Amino acid sequence: MIWTQLAERRHDDVVILDLLGDIAFGGLDERLVEKIVQLLGQGWLKFVLNLANIPYIDSWGLAEVVKSFTEVQKRGGSLRLCSAHKRILKLLKITRLSDVIPSFESEEEAVKSFRSVEPGVHKA
Repeated sequence: MIWTQLAERRHDDVVILDLLGDIAFGGLDERLVEKIVQLLGQGWLKFVLNLANIPYIDSWGLAEVVKSFTEVQKRGGSLRLCSAHKRILKLLKITRLSDVIPSFESEEEAVKSFRSVEPGVHKA
């Protein structure tokens, strides 16, 4: 079974979710979407998925990222990706998800991007 760990951190009004392991069928078990829905319910609207420790993602994993992005968008929030490996960046480009979900080289850049685009969005 492929398993991915999920750790949560906060930087001001941004929730950073650190993922560790492969995001593939049989792993994560929709915990990512469930976690994001839970945080949205608590009033959090800004999310960064840190992919630095994700060496592999399959189509199921991409679907989980898209579901997460969609949930955040539906509730007026924003989600960013950061620190993805070249292989994952290439996959995001091939699937054209890179045109939809903002991706940044570093966590710092992803967190900063909220400051210039979405003033006033904050935790309730």
